[in-house]
Amino acid sequence: MTQQDDNFVRLLFRFYSDALEDWTVETLWAQSLNIEKGLYKIFNIPFYAPVASDDIVFAEYDDTEKMLTYKETVEYSGNSLIQVVILNKSVVTNDIRDIFNSMDCKSEKFEEGYFVIEILADKDYKPIKQKLTELSDSGIIDYAEPILSHKHKY
Repeated sequence: MTQQDDNFVRLLFRFYSDALEDWTVETLWAQSLNIEKGLYKIFNIPFYAPVASDDIVFAEYDDTEKMLTYKETVEYSGNSLIQVVILNKSVVTNDIRDIFNSMDCKSEKFEEGYFVIEILADKDYKPIKQKLTELSDSGIIDYAEPILSHKHKY
């Protein structure tokens, strides 16, 4: 994704992160749906921002921030996000990501020891949740479900 893509823009998210216990800023790529109405569809997997990929959001230009800034979520995609922290330092983050990739789950790595898994709305979350629980019970990872769609709640 480059800034050359006219249909895609960067949106700024300024929010309080429970995971970081502080105010933070994250920028995400979004597809322009209706510029006049300020509607954009989230394109990438957020690390901390309170949205999921494919959510439709309202954003407008903020003079203070000097860029398009998220205001609210207009329509939820039904996708879920799982934040994963590697507790066992001898385990390579990409090895754990590969487990979930084999379950047809995309992920984004922030840094060694932390990544976010995307669960698409049409995926069965039960086997994924079982694997997360197994790895957590083994002391390999810990995880949080900050964006959990009603489709994935049991």
